[in-house]
Amino acid sequence: MNGYLNESNFLMVEEGFTTRDLLENLLGELCQESEQQAFFVADLGDIMKKHLRFLKALPRVKPYFPVKCNGSEGVIRLLAELGAGFACANKAEISRVQGIGVPADRIFYSSPCKQVAHIRYAATHGVRLMAFDNEVELSKVARSHPRARLLLGITADSIPSAHPSMTFGTTLKSCRHLLETAKEQAVEVVGISFHLGSRGLEPQALAQAVAAAQLVFDMGAELGHHMHLLDIGGGFPGTEDTRAPLEEIAAGINSALDLYFPEGSGVDIVARPGRYYVTSAFTLAVSITALEEIPTEQPGSDEEECGSKKSLVYHLSEGIYGAFSCLLFDSPCPRPRLHRRPCPEQPWHSSSLRGPRGHGEERIADGLELPLLHVGDWLLFGNMGAYSMPTASLLSTGPQPRVSCAMSRTAWKTIQLFQEKPPQTEDERESLCTPLSCGWEMAETLCVTPVFAPAGII
Repeated sequence: MNGYLNESNFLMVEEGFTTRDLLENLLGELCQESEQQAFFVADLGDIMKKHLRFLKALPRVKPYFPVKCNGSEGVIRLLAELGAGFACANKAEISRVQGIGVPADRIFYSSPCKQVAHIRYAATHGVRLMAFDNEVELSKVARSHPRARLLLGITADSIPSAHPSMTFGTTLKSCRHLLETAKEQAVEVVGISFHLGSRGLEPQALAQAVAAAQLVFDMGAELGHHMHLLDIGGGFPGTEDTRAPLEEIAAGINSALDLYFPEGSGVDIVARPGRYYVTSAFTLAVSITALEEIPTEQPGSDEEECGSKKSLVYHLSEGIYGAFSCLLFDSPCPRPRLHRRPCPEQPWHSSSLRGPRGHGEERIADGLELPLLHVGDWLLFGNMGAYSMPTASLLSTGPQPRVSCAMSRTAWKTIQLFQEKPPQTEDERESLCTPLSCGWEMAETLCVTPVFAPAGII
């Protein structure tokens, strides 16, 4: 074991004990204490399962987890234990990762726009791998961190079918000038970086991106740069209800890599899967803090009938500048689950969810059909692991939702086995297809859809 994660960092649960059980226990304690602060439950076993699946699907690719996606200590410790790298966007994230002992050579300072003070911090703390996509950024690095090893970011203009929302990176026609400038300033460029995002991981877009990267590799080598690292970015799906599963996306990536950067070419491949690792591992529990009833007017209905129909607005203990900050990143709001099963005879009403009262019009969800709920009732939101915590710490002044972590004993034993000898062959990877997470105990193997999707535990 590497020592990043130990049994004091999470709750060990036995086989058959699900994350839903843990949620019930925690909610029972909070109800007795009349506590209404939101909290997360995260399943480390689910993240472990995702890691093994990633290694199996993309054996040549080393994952670098973007800390901005989920900066929870449990997530960082687990992925560090598994040997992953970390993509950090600023000084605080570098400090957080190094604070648990992760060495500098496993950190990629991936932000294309960096403060000079943060570049100097990276330099003094041994973080050399960085991204750039323009001459101003290159000059900042040359002055403040001349020993940096840079990846040149290329953008959608270099990859015609990529999604236009990709806002960072340089065009293919600008690459030579930047590579020449880097050479003049004695800055080492070691490779290329691109990020298609979740909407751009189509086979044709992937192939074009890798082909464009290969052109720039040749350009860099011609100018005397030692090009040996390709970053293919992120965008891998975090849930199963997507157009293409990981394995289908991986097939396109592997095919493009085999064509343009075959094994033996001396090029290492990295990726930045964020949502993929953490989305499904986390469940958020929030309480209702206020309720508004709004009469619904219907043309042609008499006054008595109109009065019986109403729309309900529920204010929650968290809003979009807190745990629902994922909505600011184009994430759809997951449909809430009720903590208490409603009576079958109870009518359902058109309902909306808002943030805490007094925080402006924080729209979380509209058009829901829910039974009549009350102040103090709890709602549960699954698939809440991505972009639900880092932004909260920056934008919210109130207390942050705590995170409760758990892992099944089977998953913990698998991690220990993995550390002794990481799987090298296909047969060895298959042998680790065992139940790993609290909510996956009913599944026979990693490769089988679970009966109960895990809620989350970090």
